[in-house]
Amino acid sequence: MSEEGWRAFLAADGVEDWAVLHGGPVAAFRTGSLAESAKLAAAVAEVQRLAAPNVALTATTRWLTVRLTRELWGIEERHIGIAREISAVARQHGATADRSAVQEVQFAVAAKPESIDVGFWRAVLGYDTMAPDNGIDPLGHSSTVWMQDIEPEKTLRHAMHIDVSVPREQAQARLEAALAAGGRIVHTQDYPGGWILTDKSGNRVCIASWPDRGEGA
Repeated sequence: MSEEGWRAFLAADGVEDWAVLHGGPVAAFRTGSLAESAKLAAAVAEVQRLAAPNVALTATTRWLTVRLTRELWGIEERHIGIAREISAVARQHGATADRSAVQEVQFAVAAKPESIDVGFWRAVLGYDTMAPDNGIDPLGHSSTVWMQDIEPEKTLRHAMHIDVSVPREQAQARLEAALAAGGRIVHTQDYPGGWILTDKSGNRVCIASWPDRGEGA
């Protein structure tokens, strides 16, 4: 694993439309209709060097969402130029980027090392293998599932929580909305802009502006 790729992307000029989330660079472009989204998707698909494993374009009646990778550690220098070109294509089609619409949800399933069973989750969800510890929706619609070890000192044998990866300037607003809806902070992450919250029943969720914030990583 290397941080060089995503740190270079964050530091680059001309990629202001894009946020670097847990799965890599993502941009959401607002359109006026499904037909406009489809036309923009077709134009984006013509961008040179775009065709690569795990690229995802999602067209809806108001949005075209573009994911350049599904893997944070797969960001390369070429992605900077691709992102700039896609933004230019979007502007030509009258679409505007909105970072507040960008997010990524990941289900983190934790277990003791001897009980890690990512194969089960891939099978039951119909997911593909992207890395040894995770699975991804082959259609690019649903959340990623990720397996992680539970710390040896914990008595739990298994646990599950949700990770919500958002752009750096959206994290505080998302936190405040969750608190206003009855959530409670149970832990502040070591890096800025990261909180673990629970609902009234104690179910946990992590709001994270890493890696888009680029601090303390």
